[in-house]
Amino acid sequence: MRKNSELRAIARSQLQGSWLAAVLIMLVFCGIIFASGFVVIGPWIVGGPLTLGLISYFVKKAKGEPADLENLFDGFKLSFGPSVLLYLLQNIFIALWSLLFIIPGIVKSLSYSMAFFILRDNPGIEATDAITRSRKMMVGYKGKLFVLHLSFLGWGLLCILTLGIGLLWLCPYMYLSIAHFYEDLKEKN
Repeated sequence: MRKNSELRAIARSQLQGSWLAAVLIMLVFCGIIFASGFVVIGPWIVGGPLTLGLISYFVKKAKGEPADLENLFDGFKLSFGPSVLLYLLQNIFIALWSLLFIIPGIVKSLSYSMAFFILRDNPGIEATDAITRSRKMMVGYKGKLFVLHLSFLGWGLLCILTLGIGLLWLCPYMYLSIAHFYEDLKEKN
């Protein structure tokens, strides 16, 4: 598996010349999630398919395949029901584990972190199976992913100075780095 610094470097390299498209994807994603909040269960209905679409965009980008705004809506076409259920289950499980203490919540969020990637690669899979596969896939790699997330902390703090606008650039960088992490991890399993 490649080092986290290599994953970040590859992500930066792939975003060269396409930052605007990646920022647009994040802007549309955030805009739809925000707008769906005006309906009581809106975020719960669109959150899963949009997250799956976002993952689809960055996995395609990581593989060097053509990726565009249309990929953001892949979750509605490929696996609407399972993505809604996966989004709901992930949030419930992480919330319940977090009730014990913040550390179990973080550990479980890392364990479940590859579930949407797995669902994207296996559109017919059940949500619970995606979570189970993610848990098994992440055995021995949660620490590495945690350190990858931590490596973006400084950038995240700088985003506060921009009142969050910098997140539109940071999130694509993070998602693409994590997509490369997943592709490496998939080869190991």
